Amino acid sequence: MDSLMEPTLYTVKGMCILDNDGNRILAKYYDKNVFPTVKEQKVYEKNLFNKTHRANAEIIMLDGLTCVYKSNVDLFFYVMGSTHENELILLSVLNCLYDTVTMILKKNVEKRAVLENLDVVMLAFDEICDGGIILDADPSSVVKRVDLRNDDIPIGEQTVAQVLQSAREQLKWSLLK
Repeated sequence: MDSLMEPTLYTVKGMCILDNDGNRILAKYYDKNVFPTVKEQKVYEKNLFNKTHRANAEIIMLDGLTCVYKSNVDLFFYVMGSTHENELILLSVLNCLYDTVTMILKKNVEKRAVLENLDVVMLAFDEICDGGIILDADPSSVVKRVDLRNDDIPIGEQTVAQVLQSAREQLKWSLLK
């Protein structure tokens, strides 16, 4: 009788974004047993990049992990899970990560833009997955939660709706005083 794996909420082992040379731009690993040190993580990332940067598949099994990935211009997005993890769940996390970054960067998904907005991309990582548990797979709701910069937009670049919302907030607070 073979033993079945108990279902768990800890589905993601790690997520990372690498540049087109295989260097880390951003990475988060959630299982300290898989890659306990940054050195081991970077060795894995180099190996992963070497196996995937010329392939046009979307999934690879490497070093006991299932890894789904996507590339765009000069970036590679990866989501890793255990070998018994459902690939569709990992793919939904990958798509959420990619689509969220696309929305944050206004479709300008390239290394320079990611580096300029690294703080917001890091927030997106945390909103999508926390400690290996998937929190959200809907890019638009992730973007809403990480969009902290609305207040910093000059009034000339704001939409009418943003200006009205800001005016409503100011009016509400002035009435409450």
